[in-house]
Amino acid sequence: MQEQILQTLYSGNIEKGLELAREFVARSAHDPVAQRMLALALRANGDEAGSRAALKRAITLAPEDARMHLELAGLLLDEHDLEGAQRSLDASADADPNSVPAYVMRSHLAIARGDLVEAGRQAVLAERAGPGLPAVLALRGMLRLHEGNLAEAVRLLSDAVRLAPNDAVALHGLGMAYAAQGHLAFAEQTFRKLMGVASNAAAVRLAIAQVQHAQGRSAEAADELAPALADPALATPQMRRFVGELELAAGRHAQAIEHLRQAMAEQSSDRKTVASLAEAWRRSGQLEDARRTLDSALASTPDDDELWRVRLGFEPAGEGAARLVQQWRTRLPESTSAIEAAMVLHASEGRPAEAEAAARELLALAPGHARAEMQIIDALLVRDPAEAAKRLEARISGTSNIGEALSLEAWRDLARHRAGDFSGARKGWSDRHAALARGRLALPAGSAAPPQWPEAVSAPAGSARAIFLVGLPGSAVERAANMLATVFPGFRADRYSPQPPVDAFQDIQAWARIAAADPGTLAEAARTWRAALPGRRVGGDFIDWLPWWDNSYASIMRAGIPEARLVVMLRDPRDMFMDWMAFGSRTPFAVSSPGEAADWLAAALEQLAEVHEQELVPHALVRVDDTAEDPRAMAAQLGAALGIELPEPPAGYFGAPRLAPGSWREHAAAFAGPLAALEPVARRFGYPAA
Repeated sequence: MQEQILQTLYSGNIEKGLELAREFVARSAHDPVAQRMLALALRANGDEAGSRAALKRAITLAPEDARMHLELAGLLLDEHDLEGAQRSLDASADADPNSVPAYVMRSHLAIARGDLVEAGRQAVLAERAGPGLPAVLALRGMLRLHEGNLAEAVRLLSDAVRLAPNDAVALHGLGMAYAAQGHLAFAEQTFRKLMGVASNAAAVRLAIAQVQHAQGRSAEAADELAPALADPALATPQMRRFVGELELAAGRHAQAIEHLRQAMAEQSSDRKTVASLAEAWRRSGQLEDARRTLDSALASTPDDDELWRVRLGFEPAGEGAARLVQQWRTRLPESTSAIEAAMVLHASEGRPAEAEAAARELLALAPGHARAEMQIIDALLVRDPAEAAKRLEARISGTSNIGEALSLEAWRDLARHRAGDFSGARKGWSDRHAALARGRLALPAGSAAPPQWPEAVSAPAGSARAIFLVGLPGSAVERAANMLATVFPGFRADRYSPQPPVDAFQDIQAWARIAAADPGTLAEAARTWRAALPGRRVGGDFIDWLPWWDNSYASIMRAGIPEARLVVMLRDPRDMFMDWMAFGSRTPFAVSSPGEAADWLAAALEQLAEVHEQELVPHALVRVDDTAEDPRAMAAQLGAALGIELPEPPAGYFGAPRLAPGSWREHAAAFAGPLAALEPVARRFGYPAA
């Protein structure tokens, strides 16, 4: 429909194009594209007021759509000769070859249609008819903007603004070009100027708000849009959702919930609204409000899978979750989402037979369903690992996704291990690590012990506890971290995020310098850690999950963070090595060979042995040899080590079992060299030689 309308308008049949646009809106009143087509048709017909109203509606229906804002710049033709454009289009450009507005209008129509070649051809004709006119310069700038030539777009649009300071097209295009360049302050300044001349203030406010949001000024962006929400014509569910998302980004959770709740009340089927509201509830801790609101929404919209899925996310594991899944399945018996939820629930409860049955039911309705396939494979890994390996091999050969293939290969090699194919497992593990090594973090060289450890200072009375959680590859630290993240508000895993804290504990290159134990260096290292805490929203006791460890950190803790305590996840080093080979680690270290990995792991564990033997810092070794596959036992261990009480997780919380304790012995021949390198440190921690 969109293409038909644009083609009709382009051919000069304005009345027919307007008729088609009205039909489009009658069928899809809440579609922003339909409203945009109506705005364009009304504009071409000379109805500026009607065009503005339709365009305003389009923008409020898609407030975060950058493409919509870009196209808006081509539709703000307030300063152009619209009557002349209409006459020229009606008569065709051939009858009036010097009508610049006709060429400009045709070019903008072609841009809206996505035909940049035709738009460029019309722009050339416009340039011939009116070289140097602001409207022509603005048109050429818009073309460069759509083509991605930002520098040329800024030059042309700046020239247009200089010649016609109040030209809405040029100003809007220039603001968009600045924003695309990342010159956000210039973009905001340009849009502010546009506010004084544009007829569609709501659209410009949105552009300003998006620029502010991109600068991290989400609260200001939300405030900018407050006048829009005061206008019933503008306060669409989509606009409320956008403002709610801005409030959420600003950390103003109460305001976010208010806006998002209203948006959901008007449009409960909008997934983005529901997802944003769920996140606002989680961040504010208003779980009961979430359950109550979602239950009310399900009462009126019981056939919405997304609502059921989000509601389940707020139900604690146990009888309540099981009852909710059963209600979902009863209401929507053919829903693949409901069957998948049942499958995941059974797996988390440690009920593999029921999980497998649900997986087979799911595959009957959705052949090739990835999660169901893996559930079947989980079952085969226990009762028929050779068959699991074959099934995984078939899936690997059938995928073109490199990341998926690597993940499947890890499970295939586990199946080989369980089937007794130890040489095949070694080859697969070694090949995968070698393939992943490029672009990963090189294994860091540990620092040497200082001539003398710095004097340990005492923590001030009443200091909040700071616990550093450390686990080298293969220690099952990821399982402990996942458990803590769900129940301990002060847990921080942000060192693994795209924007980790900037402090000494994140800087591998600083190890050697810190290890020298110079008082000034240690004081500065501790200062960087404390300085980063406000940005991490740390208040009171917290757990800082470190991606690596070096004994230079012990010096920092002794000298400058006396309230800190170290909690080390530990297993038999040889089992840690095997787990690392089989499943990788959360910290993406590059491993070119098993021997290199074993040598590094041995050296890193020797450092932790020094911490333990010399009591360098207050610490606890959490030995999880017998609990790495038992979430309830591990929760009890962690609670004892941290001095807190953790809720008991369900039996299947960790998912499919990995390698059993002592599995390294089965690979004694395949990995003889690496395992021998780890024997001394294993014995140092009290593990037997064989």
